[in-house]
Amino acid sequence: MQDEAVQMLSVEDLVQACAGILGGANAEGEARDLVAAVFDESRSWSALHSHEMVNEKLTAQALLATRRRAKGMPVQYAVGKAPFRHLTLNVDERVLIPRPETESLVDIVLQMAPSGTVADVGTGSGAIAISLATEGKYDSVIATDVSAGALDVARENALGYEAEIGGRLHFREGPLLEPLGDERFDAIVSNPPYIAGEEMETLPADVRDWEPHLALVSGKDGLDAIREIVAGGAALLRPGGLLALEVDSRRAERTADILRAVGEYEKIEVTIDLTGRPRFVTGIRRNTATLPEN
Repeated sequence: MQDEAVQMLSVEDLVQACAGILGGANAEGEARDLVAAVFDESRSWSALHSHEMVNEKLTAQALLATRRRAKGMPVQYAVGKAPFRHLTLNVDERVLIPRPETESLVDIVLQMAPSGTVADVGTGSGAIAISLATEGKYDSVIATDVSAGALDVARENALGYEAEIGGRLHFREGPLLEPLGDERFDAIVSNPPYIAGEEMETLPADVRDWEPHLALVSGKDGLDAIREIVAGGAALLRPGGLLALEVDSRRAERTADILRAVGEYEKIEVTIDLTGRPRFVTGIRRNTATLPEN
């Protein structure tokens, strides 16, 4: 944080100071969002508490976040945290910002594979893995990521919920399924990279210029990681085990076709997200497979 002298301000004065830094037609509304995020409150909180005084530490945090946002940094990075289900997660440029639609992926896993051992492939901030470990009745949750920096963020986030996790969450570094070895799982879940390389320039600037490309891009058609997870996952899932993927809505049916082509999955389904777009693909490992049980 920048070393600068700050004074105590009322909530409303802080909002106006942040709006002055941001400028633009919607400066005040965005300032209220930023101040609310710093305080872990709803947007309406600033209006209801407009005359309350803000201490110097929180004032400095809000002003720093506003300066970051004024440079184009996404709000969640600017504030340093993002909400996800019941969690408040630390986020920075080492990890993707958790999206609301991914919360539905957690619901799918909790409903379709409520117990046993689950792997979260490409965990990023740990949003999915920590949610499953704190909400589910799993013996263990294994979270993998190729990025050491992302795993540092995820581990830090998990520490804040250690009492609920109870030692059942484990992090491993490496690409996709590789850190899982030859273990067997009751569910494999992933929100993998799914953007085609040539599509990067078409993404919004606050995604393209700030979020880690390693977690976004997956080959020429956006399906390289998905192909690897689908093919390799068949060898790691117990018969009846769940594979659950979040995908680009434009490629949901192609992803389902990849599962069908492997020939080891049944009950393959495409599920829509909160906006009505096809977003999730699930499949069940065939019971006829001759896999050794661990």
